[in-house]
Amino acid sequence: MSSRPTLKFERSHWRLGTQLVAGVDEVGRGPLAGPVAAGAVVLPPNVRASGCFRWLSRVNDSKVLTRSAREELAGYIWDHSLSAAVSFVRVDDIDRIGIAEASRQAMLAAIGDLQHHPEHLLIDGFGLKACSLPQTGIIDGDALSVSIACASIIAKVSRDRVMREQDDRFPAYGFASNKGYGTAAHMRAIRSEGPCDLHRRSFSPVREMVTHLLLI
Repeated sequence: MSSRPTLKFERSHWRLGTQLVAGVDEVGRGPLAGPVAAGAVVLPPNVRASGCFRWLSRVNDSKVLTRSAREELAGYIWDHSLSAAVSFVRVDDIDRIGIAEASRQAMLAAIGDLQHHPEHLLIDGFGLKACSLPQTGIIDGDALSVSIACASIIAKVSRDRVMREQDDRFPAYGFASNKGYGTAAHMRAIRSEGPCDLHRRSFSPVREMVTHLLLI
């Protein structure tokens, strides 16, 4: 496996005349709090990591990049991609429909928000049955496809920004640092303070804590 994602998947479609190829990825499935987000990015057809697109050579799975690298690359992605979009699904909707469906809806919304209607989708994972567009599901796509990695970067940067903003509303939980994930300090805060409006009530152990409070 390459140490960084490449444009192999995109080029295979560009060579066939499919110009508008969108990479799609979601972030935030696992946290105990906060929305789930999805990004979609259409790079210019036949783009190369040279000139004003030299930054493409530094694109990687958002999880392995530093915060400063993600934020710098997100700026380039928004400025230089042919089309880019990020969409969120709220906590109450996650609790109502489940995280898997919420993630799918976030991806569908991000695709729908693209300024240029894509002709083919490269999707991290197994694809979107609810979407009629031609698509390719790629396991670990954010580590293999530059377009998918770009989508993961703008989605993570956008979601992280939301969680830092929510830290001002709910300072006890450390959202600015943990982004809603179940760190030891976050778990202690939930046990001490109880869950806040940003916590996913359908997620264990928040669900059990809410049930216990109702029984007291």
